[in-house]
Amino acid sequence: MSTLFILDTNVLLHEPLAIYSFQEHDVVIPMTVLEELDRIKDRQKDVARDARVAIRSLEDVFKDASPEQIIKGVALRRNGQEGASGRISIQTEQELAKANQSFSSDEPDNRIINGALHLQALNPQRKVALVTKDINMRLKAKGAGMQHVEDYRTDQLIDDISLLAKGFYELEGSFWGRVKDCKSETQGRETLHTIPNGIIESAHINQYIVDDTQSFAARVVAHNEKELQILDLGYEKLMSRHAWGVRPKNIYQGMAFDALLDPNIDLVILNGPAGSGKTLLAMAAALEMVVEKGIYDKIIVTRNTPEIAESIGFLPGTEEEKMAPWLAAITDTLEVLHKHDESMQSSMAYIMEKANIQFKSVNFMRGRSIQHSLVFLDECQNLTSSQLKTIITRCGEGTKLVCCGNLSQIDSNYLTAVTSGLTYIVERFKDFDGSANVYLNGVVRSRLASFAEANL
Repeated sequence: MSTLFILDTNVLLHEPLAIYSFQEHDVVIPMTVLEELDRIKDRQKDVARDARVAIRSLEDVFKDASPEQIIKGVALRRNGQEGASGRISIQTEQELAKANQSFSSDEPDNRIINGALHLQALNPQRKVALVTKDINMRLKAKGAGMQHVEDYRTDQLIDDISLLAKGFYELEGSFWGRVKDCKSETQGRETLHTIPNGIIESAHINQYIVDDTQSFAARVVAHNEKELQILDLGYEKLMSRHAWGVRPKNIYQGMAFDALLDPNIDLVILNGPAGSGKTLLAMAAALEMVVEKGIYDKIIVTRNTPEIAESIGFLPGTEEEKMAPWLAAITDTLEVLHKHDESMQSSMAYIMEKANIQFKSVNFMRGRSIQHSLVFLDECQNLTSSQLKTIITRCGEGTKLVCCGNLSQIDSNYLTAVTSGLTYIVERFKDFDGSANVYLNGVVRSRLASFAEANL
């Protein structure tokens, strides 16, 4: 028997087309959800767009249905597609009035929970589940007697954050001590090795391989069920990579530099704890490739902040000046990179003009087409998968995107480490030959920061 799902408002705001994720089941949209979407759609916030998209998706389903069919349920098909066996309906206030009220009806969440309990009572032989991303609402519903309360996890690719791909594989002992069968060939200055696929677990394109003897380092360039082709990088060579006067302090930063400075890699994802060097490495590599090598024309720096849509308009000045409070981490990094110059402020002003560094709000990235630029997206752990998709699809010809984030510093009310957009793109792009992911293990900012990260 199919499941009956009741969707909360925040599910449709998180994923406006979420109704199509339940096509083999039945979906109920409480009238309270429609009322909340109506109030949100006119707000001066980015979430208003998601509310409007959700409303239009519901209108597409119900536009040809009669009032009786809407209450009973209509087929849940997208663009007339066949094969969807589920139905979607709207729970009216009149139907809810017949139910026993477990909570007072003055709060929208309470009305939704009351409606879910009513449907559960009407369908004792069927699984009835309330789907919400609000943790407190899930607790209230369970406490009121709701048997099945779930988070919306259609966009969740892993069950535990410990399973997230780190972008590298560390071998115990010597690499060559474990490899018995190897074919090597030289292509110009590069050396490629072909080894059996069983040497490392679950290999991915552009995944790094290092051993704990500090004598071998390589990157996966191709793999199949039997063989693994790796590019020999050399441990010392990887540790000697540098940009804008910055050298790696550990092998993880060396791997990050290798990915950042490779123009053939279009997407670099840096994940790691605070103080691991994500922003410093990204900015040093960006300045190196724009100013010194001229590979890109400009640097676009952007980040997500929970309150940015409300607060940015009240700040004085240009868009760059409005963004300055939220991008202080970038200016702090530029100060570190030029602290030994005779006049740090003059050097920073010159470099910002020379590199054409632009501070942009993520709210204004939609609809753009960015060409021949290096886009640096900071604090992207607070973005959803759909928001990150919007930004990634803005990148045009000759553009490199660097995404940095720390999954332990998520500020969003409806995101966790496993549902963050950062986690989503790490898993989705791990086999894309134009991307690389590196988890920066270890805090190098200071011994104070390192102790705090380990003990607090």
